[in-house]
Amino acid sequence: MAPPTSNNAAILRVRHGQHQIVTRATPSILSDEVLIQITATAINPVDWKLRDDFGDMLTYPAVLGSDAAGNIAAVGDEVTTLSVGDRVFFQGIIGNSDASTFQQYCKMPAVLVGKTPSRISDEQAGATSLSSMAAATALYSDTGFAIQPPWTEGGEQSGQGKAIIILGGSSSVGQYAIQLARISGFQRIITNSSKSHFAALQRLGATEVLDRSSATPADYAAATHGLEATHVLDAISIETTTLLAIDILQQLKGGDVVTLLPKMQQPIKPPHPDPQRPVHTKRVVGLGSLPENRHISEPLMNALGGDDGWLAKGIFVPINVEIVTGGLAALEMALAKNKKGVSGVKIVIRPHEG
Repeated sequence: MAPPTSNNAAILRVRHGQHQIVTRATPSILSDEVLIQITATAINPVDWKLRDDFGDMLTYPAVLGSDAAGNIAAVGDEVTTLSVGDRVFFQGIIGNSDASTFQQYCKMPAVLVGKTPSRISDEQAGATSLSSMAAATALYSDTGFAIQPPWTEGGEQSGQGKAIIILGGSSSVGQYAIQLARISGFQRIITNSSKSHFAALQRLGATEVLDRSSATPADYAAATHGLEATHVLDAISIETTTLLAIDILQQLKGGDVVTLLPKMQQPIKPPHPDPQRPVHTKRVVGLGSLPENRHISEPLMNALGGDDGWLAKGIFVPINVEIVTGGLAALEMALAKNKKGVSGVKIVIRPHEG
């Protein structure tokens, strides 16, 4: 059956506005693209930050959303890796309404789409792409730590004999970064969280989880057990966490702090530079559609997806989800829940529901 010519979408008509449900034309696809019927889309802080703070990046009316799963509804003439009916997951494209996910149908370049393995639900798959891409960009891109990726020959030993510190372990990026660090062979993976998440993070691969409310920079340094430790990923990326990351590396021998910030924000520089322990703060933008990130996003989706990929084999575990019912009509409620703060889960809505 041919896809519908129109579909329901949640749009922002103006900057700082509220989402409204409208009917818009179903996107038409190019020869290298696929049309996806969206069955689940996750809520991320970038969504309400674009609505509330960075609306000048958008062209209105705008569709947001960039983390989803669904079914292939149509394929372009050049697409050979996907077929109509395939279950898929993907990271939408911020700033491109036809490729954004707060609607019932969107289009995507086929190379940026992964096949959802049968063992996980659409809701789990729909909460995977954005944060795993952010974590992978931080670890493997030249703008991040530039670690050799585990999907390349020898990449699974990149962290051998080394320690890595990931602040914000229970966040979605933190959970995925811990797993990627484990797949990359790091001997010590140190993170922090509230005590309620300790056991879950250890199951993902953390070798030591510190109490985020009480651990000192010296505690993190001691947890490296003397291994080389020059990487701190700040998965939260606010002033207090970046300053903590800097203090940790100044307890060691210096190194790089990687933050996750939008293009218009720069990370905090060390307030008290120590030439004996130099610390460099970096910012990565984990958008897989960017040309400079394609060398990460395309192989990452291949590694994660399919019935022989990391997700199917249980090597990589999706984050827990909390479903907000009501479909697109519940989007503002879902955004409010995310903005208020969630821990250890992602909020997900189903655009065809309701």
